[in-house]
Amino acid sequence: MAAAFSRRFLASALLAMALLGTSGCSSLKFWDKDKGDKVIEGSPEQLYRDAIHDIKSNNYPSAIQRYEMLEARYPFSEQAKQGQLDLIYAYYKNRSADAAIDQADQFIRENPTHPRVDYAYYVRGLVYFESGANWLERKFKADIAKRPPHEASKSFQSFQVLVQQYPKSPYSADARQRMIFLRNRLADYEIAVARFYLKRGAYVGAANRAKGVITGYDGAPAVDDALKILAAAYRRLELDDLAQVADNVRKANVSPDVAIQLDQDQPKDDHWWKFWN
Repeated sequence: MAAAFSRRFLASALLAMALLGTSGCSSLKFWDKDKGDKVIEGSPEQLYRDAIHDIKSNNYPSAIQRYEMLEARYPFSEQAKQGQLDLIYAYYKNRSADAAIDQADQFIRENPTHPRVDYAYYVRGLVYFESGANWLERKFKADIAKRPPHEASKSFQSFQVLVQQYPKSPYSADARQRMIFLRNRLADYEIAVARFYLKRGAYVGAANRAKGVITGYDGAPAVDDALKILAAAYRRLELDDLAQVADNVRKANVSPDVAIQLDQDQPKDDHWWKFWN
């Protein structure tokens, strides 16, 4: 009798699993705290259309669920391939930065020759670009130049690949403008570090950071500050000839009126270096 019960139990369990598997091919339930259980179902075309509608309605959580379902249920469909790109955007707009970056990296890795892979690089760069300062820092105008620019560096790299490998991309022009901003941001951080070294008496370190800005960020506004720091560091190291060279280079890159003012601004006493503190 026990054996018969076991067989009936096993048959019931198998039937339940079969029914569950069948229903899983046509619908998916997820919890909506406002509406309770909600069922998503449909063909890949329908799922994609509904996801696009969610995007246009700014309902990014729902769009993400549909795109994820589309990829899980119909991974080889054309809609799923397009949905992988759209999912990057949906994560980005939903402020799911890590998910957006992971999705972009996955798409780039799996589809290096896709005609729209430039879009993945662009959104990846945008996510890092907007991770530089939070809303509180922007509100109070905090100086972010002293913060290590990890996000800025990664954003610059993404935009750089886009501009260099896909120069005709519709996103290249915007990427170039953002690269200018990021380049200045990276240069400003190097200047902040160089000033820190100068104040602490680490003159070799200050000179090296300043030279890095001059050679690596030519044309950036921070180059003028780099030349000033370089001259100051060389004088503290008693390398007056090199300090004069830095001064001359700086004067050669400004207008004559400003060059005269630079001469007038030079400290004349023995404690000139306090100007840098």
